Amino acid sequence: MTANVSQTPPASPTPSPLHAVVADDFDAVNRTIVAQLNSKVPLVETIGQYIIESGGKRLRPLLVLLAARALGYEGDKHITLATLIEFMHTSTLLHDDVVDESHMRRGKKTANDAWGNAPSVLVGDFLYSRSFQMMVDVGSMRIMAILSGATCVIAEGEVLQLTNIGNPSISEADYFETIQGKTAMLFEAASHSGAVLGDATAEQERALQYYGRYLGLAFQLIDDLLDYQGDAEAMGKNVGDDLAEGKPTLPLIHAMERGTPEQAKLIRQVIRKGGLEQLDDVLEIINATGALEYTRARAVEMADKALAELDTLPPSPYRDSMANIARLAVDRKA
Repeated sequence: MTANVSQTPPASPTPSPLHAVVADDFDAVNRTIVAQLNSKVPLVETIGQYIIESGGKRLRPLLVLLAARALGYEGDKHITLATLIEFMHTSTLLHDDVVDESHMRRGKKTANDAWGNAPSVLVGDFLYSRSFQMMVDVGSMRIMAILSGATCVIAEGEVLQLTNIGNPSISEADYFETIQGKTAMLFEAASHSGAVLGDATAEQERALQYYGRYLGLAFQLIDDLLDYQGDAEAMGKNVGDDLAEGKPTLPLIHAMERGTPEQAKLIRQVIRKGGLEQLDDVLEIINATGALEYTRARAVEMADKALAELDTLPPSPYRDSMANIARLAVDRKA
């Protein structure tokens, strides 16, 4: 199977007010994605286009565009920066699905299910490598330092999550350390690098860095909540997937802390074993202990912190969109 991606623009996210304020920039990002996916190896283009077209809101590149524009940036390097952030994210998706042995993402077959593990890993490597080529084009050593450092933190977060699978003894602090690395770090790097590109003051740069961090934490907290409460069709994956893999996410951690000794023992056993045989029992305990309400409250806390960081920016439609992203992060159903 091959595809001429140079003639087929990647699918854009569903239009929304969040994207509307940078609509022209977003179109330019899509064109740059097409150009940068070009490879003399057809399978690279095929898999790269497949995963990029698989849906999603493209929040990370959107954060780059909004952060830079909110600071009055008028150049064009933000297009390259947003594109390479999307490539970094896409490469992590390819690698994650192999590690997790996933078969479905956003309602479609994963690339590893369609083409196999080896091609998925190698195309993920290509996208990472291409993102570093684009970093050079951006021409900022500070941005390169931010993004290269982020890749290490993200990799560490993924390894930490892997080592925690089947371990019911991790604490809430351990959990937050994991999601800070595997999810929040790229949100943080996106808004932080956009701030640097926009020539932010020291106060604004720090604020946008932490805005991205808190937003990413809120986003992952809701993801982990939806694994026990979401709509499988809307999410494009099955409810209980994290439990099946033995991932000790916050709903389970809180349920073990607040449940009876018998309830905690059952959840610990399920985490160690994995699988969905006792999903109904686990859901009953989660609901009885208020674990989902607690997880949502922590997500709202993170979103509120993200909103507070935006006070350093001048009023603009770009700042308004960044605020709306933080609100929507905790209101979404998928």
